Amino acid sequence: MNGGTMTLGSLERHLRARRDAGRTLLMPYLTGGITPDWAAYLRAFAEAGADAIEVGLPFSDPTLDGATIQEASGAALARGASARRILADLAALGEPAVPLVASTYYNLVLRDGAEAFCAALRESGVTGLIVPDLPVDEAGELTDVAAAAGVDLALLASPATPGPRLAEIGRRSRGFVYAVSLMGTTGERATLAASANTTAERIKRGTDRPVLLGFGISTPEQAVAAARGADGVVIGAALMRQVLDGSRPDDVGAFLVKIRRALDEKT
Repeated sequence: MNGGTMTLGSLERHLRARRDAGRTLLMPYLTGGITPDWAAYLRAFAEAGADAIEVGLPFSDPTLDGATIQEASGAALARGASARRILADLAALGEPAVPLVASTYYNLVLRDGAEAFCAALRESGVTGLIVPDLPVDEAGELTDVAAAAGVDLALLASPATPGPRLAEIGRRSRGFVYAVSLMGTTGERATLAASANTTAERIKRGTDRPVLLGFGISTPEQAVAAARGADGVVIGAALMRQVLDGSRPDDVGAFLVKIRRALDEKT
């Protein structure tokens, strides 16, 4: 294994097993607390064939998020959502149907301290973490603390990441590597960025960890195109737009089923 001899976390074992069985991975995103019944969307996503679900912990200054996810975070914060409340909601749900991956900004980790933050994640049933504003050079402490709590810290790589740094991200990431399809923010787009598959392929040359491609994947056709270079895809803004526009869990789940079916037919 190119990532070293470190024992694999439960998230990475799960994703590897599915990938190695020939499945294209699908990780939808949901902003925690976006609606009063937001947990119903988690169930709908799992039933639609998600392999893991990314749960956003809203932050007031989401620098890497585009307009849709910013709007979703704003709606959740306006409802009184917080990291603690979202994690309490997840804990109340019991054992998740598929692995949960929390995503948030480093300020929220620093506020509680890495050990307390990661312990709270694990107690809520979360086994993965994405912190997009934490560079690989500064991720060592949080990676170790998260691993001790049973949480895999996944790192991001972009089209502009140079080769040596890309290899380091592949070695130090846990769970999977998050490939960013373009230089920009999240959000729905009419076409998949030309840099998407190139980025995923470059990452895969330096690691055997699962590589999931995100940012701007909005349709089943784009998901299939993205999966040509990656092991799976992350779908976020396209789903949150539907939630913000009033679509119910079953309706958003039905859209996700179309993506799942397209990925399965591709393989």
